[in-house]
Amino acid sequence: MKRTVVITGAAGFIGSHLSEALIARGYAVVGIDNLLTGDAANVDHLTARGFRFVEQDVTNHIRVDEPVDFVLHWASPASPADYLNFPIPTLKVGALGTHNALGLALAKQATFVLASTSEVYGDPLEHPQSEAYWGNVNPIGPRGVYDEAKRFAEAMTTAYHRYHGLDIRIARIFNTYGPRMRIDDGRAVPNFIAQALRGQDVTVYGDGEQTRSLCYVSDLVDGVIRLMHAQTTEPVNLGNPLELSVAALARRIIAATGSRSTIVHKPLPVDDPRVRQPDIARARELLAWEPRVPLAEGLAATIEYFRAKLGRIPASAAD
Repeated sequence: MKRTVVITGAAGFIGSHLSEALIARGYAVVGIDNLLTGDAANVDHLTARGFRFVEQDVTNHIRVDEPVDFVLHWASPASPADYLNFPIPTLKVGALGTHNALGLALAKQATFVLASTSEVYGDPLEHPQSEAYWGNVNPIGPRGVYDEAKRFAEAMTTAYHRYHGLDIRIARIFNTYGPRMRIDDGRAVPNFIAQALRGQDVTVYGDGEQTRSLCYVSDLVDGVIRLMHAQTTEPVNLGNPLELSVAALARRIIAATGSRSTIVHKPLPVDDPRVRQPDIARARELLAWEPRVPLAEGLAATIEYFRAKLGRIPASAAD
């Protein structure tokens, strides 16, 4: 019989790629999403291949009748634009949604995999960031709704493991990019690509010297699937240790799109991390994993996706 995976947030950017990859590996996938920031079009092509979609807010009780082998909890707004627009839903899905997803995993005796984030490290005082670092987070700042939701989700997941003996995995995901990101996502890669393709000024916040480390989505998905089957309950960083400044990223995207856009600077948002780079020694050791897609290759694929996407949007709607 096929093994069954439940994925919350399945219609989102990473959730949809995970669903696709697991189906290609022979799993049956039940995808749950309330479509607050996800898009059913991301998974429509999977319905004939062993994918079942359930439109539901996972802050309510989750019911799945069939046996379940894995529960992957990916539901959450994940970009600053989204969690600043939806602060309370972000906190609720990190708390109530995680509780419900853990309850499903416990009832089914399934392995639970949490999509945590590099944001648990906040604006880090340790560089690069290893899993042993406890972070530097402002709990009452505007980004705190996401940072603390994920930190709480990690605490609850670990408590279920210690108290109930639940088999758990925690993936601390660093900046990931690729096709199916939303044009209005608000993160650097989709912002820069959309602005460059439209011939608009490319907006860089602050002086642009803050750094990010970008992992292509297929690499990230490979790491998550390896983590599902690994023998560890400790958090594992998944991301690309190749670090570059935001300004350098903007210049690369302008060049890759052939745009004549120029860079303009705006004030840096509150609590925006100054550096971001994963220490992936644990992933290398436990998962035999590291990213393989070069930035130029990943950006080219992402740019072509956005080029096609923008071509289907009327000019008045795209502005």
